[in-house]
Amino acid sequence: MAGTTLPTPLYGLYRQQIGFSELIVTVVFAVYALGVIAALLVAGDFSDVLGRRPVLLVAVGLSVLSAVCFLFEGGLPLLLVGRVLSGFAAGLFSGSATAAVLELAPAGQEGRAGFAATAANMGGLGCGPVLSGALAQYAPWPLRLPFLVDIALLVAAFAVAGALPETVARRTPRPPLRPQGMVVPQQTRGAFVPAGLAALAGFSLLGLFTAVTPSFVAQTLGVRNLAVSGAVVFSAFCASTVGQSLMGRVGVRRALPLGCLVLTLGMALVATSLLTVSLPVLVAGAVVGGLGQGLAFRAGLTTVSAVAPQEHRGATISAFFVVAYVGISLPVVGVGALTLALGLRGAGLVFGGCVVLLSTGVGVFLVRRPLGTG
Repeated sequence: MAGTTLPTPLYGLYRQQIGFSELIVTVVFAVYALGVIAALLVAGDFSDVLGRRPVLLVAVGLSVLSAVCFLFEGGLPLLLVGRVLSGFAAGLFSGSATAAVLELAPAGQEGRAGFAATAANMGGLGCGPVLSGALAQYAPWPLRLPFLVDIALLVAAFAVAGALPETVARRTPRPPLRPQGMVVPQQTRGAFVPAGLAALAGFSLLGLFTAVTPSFVAQTLGVRNLAVSGAVVFSAFCASTVGQSLMGRVGVRRALPLGCLVLTLGMALVATSLLTVSLPVLVAGAVVGGLGQGLAFRAGLTTVSAVAPQEHRGATISAFFVVAYVGISLPVVGVGALTLALGLRGAGLVFGGCVVLLSTGVGVFLVRRPLGTG
């Protein structure tokens, strides 16, 4: 997952080298998210049929191919191909790896396993910008070395994934592999809709930090240290992991609405940082917003996983991630388009207002009608 956000602090360097607008930066970012969504819709249930381990190994292989595209990048086309392949890999991972971790958990440890799965997801996404930002700022080959390190890590991941026990029983005859689209069984829909909307709002915040914040830090705040840009993005994902760790104490029923309302506060702080041109306020918004996103995300995923039938668990989790990645892609492209008319600050303020309305609405709804899990 770290490889999917590895290019985040490097977009400024790519802009200098290739020459493209802020809109293209968000498009390059969103192409990754569209790749995730495509993989989830087409292959979201493949691990339910083929097994978790084969799908994980294919995902690692696609991650390696993505890194190779960035290594030999000579313009925008290979950047786009690399991002699409990275999206395919993340899409395969999101449902299958989460389901595998939950199924490998000993009896009574499902809650800890759920935290391990979501923390690895968010923690990996946060580590990518820190790794590439530090290497690009302080080591040679700023557009090559991060991806060489990524490939080395992926080789290790391939070996570990290959040694995992399989958790899916082989069925004879094997069911055919068909794209299932959005699989949301009837009994899960009452929980899926509010949990999905909370995930959409939270991932919208993460999308803003991943795609746009490095440009804001460099162009508006005048901080051109790539390690700082990576650290700002990392703060949001790190806070998300902390927020996920708090869910056990808060409880699923309270964590989902509370996460939405904390997310609202975080997004308000981000908007304030745009108005006041303040790096400390931006970091505060990242931390508060990340905490809210983490609380809501883990509570939503835990709820959806608990109510999904075993035979459709991987597909249902994949559908949950589809909704989340819609939030991380389409709104961010909208921000990029708005920058052409309103500038970076104006577009960010409009975006922030939309996220505040959505997260507040979902939070208030869940306060009045809490879900029945936990």
